[in-house]
Amino acid sequence: MKKRFTEEQIIKILREGEEPGKRVDVCRQNGITQTTYYRWKRKYQGMSVDKIRRLKQVESENAKLKRLVAEQAVANQALKELLEKKGWL
Repeated sequence: MKKRFTEEQIIKILREGEEPGKRVDVCRQNGITQTTYYRWKRKYQGMSVDKIRRLKQVESENAKLKRLVAEQAVANQALKELLEKKGWL
């Protein structure tokens, strides 16, 4: 089961975990592994909720653009192969 945390929840968890000796307890209370905590910390440390939201939006747009480029590359390759079979290239 994969839990989804909001940006506010991630920031709250990271801030709670900054207190000395609280990291393990915070992870246990929120049902996350320490690996997840450190991954979030590496990715989101020092960011505000607005910046995290913008980052997620940009990552989503980037993924869509990568899919479009891949689809175009496949289409171009198919057209090249067709033109070569017809003897036009």
